[in-house]
Order: sequence, then structure tokens, then C-alpha cells
Amino acid sequence: VTQRTGWGGAPAQPRIPTPDRASADMGKRQSKVRRRTSAYRAVTGAEDSSPGEQEVQYSAAHSGAVNSVAALTSDLCVSGGSDKAVVVYNWRSGRLYQRLQGHTREVTKVGCVYSSGRVFSSSRDKTVLMWDLDRGDQPVGRFCGHDLVVSGLAVSPVPDGSRLCTGSRDNSLCLWDIESGEMLLKNSISRNLVTHLCWVPGGSCILQTSEDKTIRLWDSRCLGVASAFPAKQHIQTHCDVSPDARYCLSCSNGFGGQGCEATKWD
Repeated sequence: VTQRTGWGGAPAQPRIPTPDRASADMGKRQSKVRRRTSAYRAVTGAEDSSPGEQEVQYSAAHSGAVNSVAALTSDLCVSGGSDKAVVVYNWRSGRLYQRLQGHTREVTKVGCVYSSGRVFSSSRDKTVLMWDLDRGDQPVGRFCGHDLVVSGLAVSPVPDGSRLCTGSRDNSLCLWDIESGEMLLKNSISRNLVTHLCWVPGGSCILQTSEDKTIRLWDSRCLGVASAFPAKQHIQTHCDVSPDARYCLSCSNGFGGQGCEATKWD
């Protein structure tokens, strides 16, 4: 830093001379603390946590990095990690519910049909596995149709839950029939390195982010691009859709501290 600036980039006010140098320095430090903490509060002015609330730390679910998490029920979540494992975890009690091993390389994404025992996981081993928690700890289905790491998956919303869409760094999307394991459709777009997929609630559309900085909306009935949002300046790494399907959120990792942001779209 070559110039002292205040928050927002404006030049900081010069120090006001006071007879008590120690008091001035203490006031300066306190002022800095106030500015730094306010920078991480919501602009809408959310209330601070009550003094009685404490962070609860549970035992680790994975031996390596956690790459993806999805909600299975109100008590259980599913996670996938670099240790090649899929873990079902009771986050309320902090206890491991089930550990699933079947991938030969790290797990990239997990998904599930909410309030059911059906779980899906994608991996750098180019496959997607389907698990049924009511039928043991072995995969009950395997989807193989990509040439590179599978970096996105989305399950059609309940009550349907019969279709699975997968995306890869090989620029392609695949649509699968979950029950039969048959690939129904496949489409590729140049430079479309998929980073995440999300099925739009209550419809047939799938939202997708890519390393080409573009967010695309796919029609699952023909697996064609229905629309594309204006390209961003940085790689889009994740997306999600509101329950009423009116808004979506995309995120980017940026570069050099710039572009690390979330964008809300209509």
C-alpha cells in the first residue's frame, strides 16, 4: 500500500494533533476496528448474534478438502471430498451417518432427491455414481458418458426426480434416465467448460455456469440452449435458483482480489 486510504478508496483524514499522543493512538486503533468489522456486515443492517450463541465444531467428515455439500433431509447433509468419499452426516447431532466409497478419484459434486435415500456423486474419474441409502453402501447405478472430469450434476425436481443432467470439462452436457441408466441426449458447445449445474424449480430448464464466463439456461426437453446471460469478466463457478424460479445467483472466484463476487439475475 503506497497511500493511506479510508474504506471505499477515499483518502483517510489526517491525524488531528492532541496533547495526549497515547490517547490519540488508542482512538485510531479503535476507529480501525470499527471500520473493519462494519465492512463484513450486511448492508441491510442485520442484527448481531446474541451473546449466548456459540459456534459448534464437530469432528471432521472427510480426511481431505470438502468439495460439495447438499441437503438430503432437514437433519442430514451429503458431502463429497478429495478423499474420494461421499459422506452422509447428521449436522444436528454432529455424527457420521454413512460413508460411501466407490470413486477412484476425488468427488467433485454431490446431489440428491430431497427426503429420499437417493444420492448422486460426480468425480474426476469421469463417472457419476448413484447410491440408495436403503440398499447399503454400494453404488446402485453408474453413468459413464464424459471424456473428462464431471464437474456438474443436477437432478430434476420432485415429484418427478426421474432425470439427471451432468456436465463436464469436455464441454458437454448429458441427460440421463435415472431408472434405466440410459443417456437420452448429449450436447457440446466449444469452450463450455462446465463448473456447476442447477435445475430450475418447477420447470424443465437447467441453469449452468462455465469457465468461459457465461451463464446458460438449457431446455432439458431438447438439451438446447434456451438463453444465455451477458458474459461476466471472470469465471463463473457456481449458480443457484430461488424457489419461485424468478431469480438466480451466480458466483465468481475472480483474480488478484478482483471479481470475487456474487451476482443476482432476473
